[in-house]
Amino acid sequence: MAGTLWLLPVALGDAAWTSYLPPATREAACRLGYFVVENAKTARAELKRLEHPVPLRELQIEQLPEKLTPAEIERLLAPLFAGHDLGLMSEAGCPAVADPGALLVRRAHELGIVVKPMVGPSSLLLALMASGLDGQRFAFHGYLPAREPERSRRIGELEAESARQGQTQIFIETPYRNQALFASLLQACKPATRLCLATDLGLAGESIATRRIGEWKKQAPPLLDRRPTVFLLLTA
Repeated sequence: MAGTLWLLPVALGDAAWTSYLPPATREAACRLGYFVVENAKTARAELKRLEHPVPLRELQIEQLPEKLTPAEIERLLAPLFAGHDLGLMSEAGCPAVADPGALLVRRAHELGIVVKPMVGPSSLLLALMASGLDGQRFAFHGYLPAREPERSRRIGELEAESARQGQTQIFIETPYRNQALFASLLQACKPATRLCLATDLGLAGESIATRRIGEWKKQAPPLLDRRPTVFLLLTA
């Protein structure tokens, strides 16, 4: 009988597990001996924080390759067909959301594998909750183009879509490009458009602020460089 694929959220910061996970999620992780992870180093740190009862060196931890081929997916899912339960872990937050692990989940469904999502932190939902923007209609767009003029063109498209649908637009950026994205947002968006910056969620330096573009322009730019940030935009 095939095992179950467990989707295990992990810490956004370095707090004790009791501050971000319910006991049931921690208990599920501690029962597993097989894991597929986005980053092996951070996964080991998370399992140590959870006080996994098995020595880390004895756990089977496979890191997702950069190019996830169909053959690699089958290999990574193989423990399930040997009757073992398997845990899927992102580098931070929820697996399979803005995360390459989604391809494993898709294949598991195709193969009739039971998929079990567990409760834990999601930076996207935390940011949306705290933004004060529309939580009824929203869309996540992942990464925007890294270069101009493509980036500003895409921002304009998202702003127009937000106006048409009354929809909060959510996106992220590689942390070292956050400052450039913020500057592009100030240039491309209308003054009345609301922009939320949710930075370092789950960390000691957490900062969440929502302002209209016109208001952001009047104050010193926030320090976003190399700080994980979720951007949320809603046209008035």
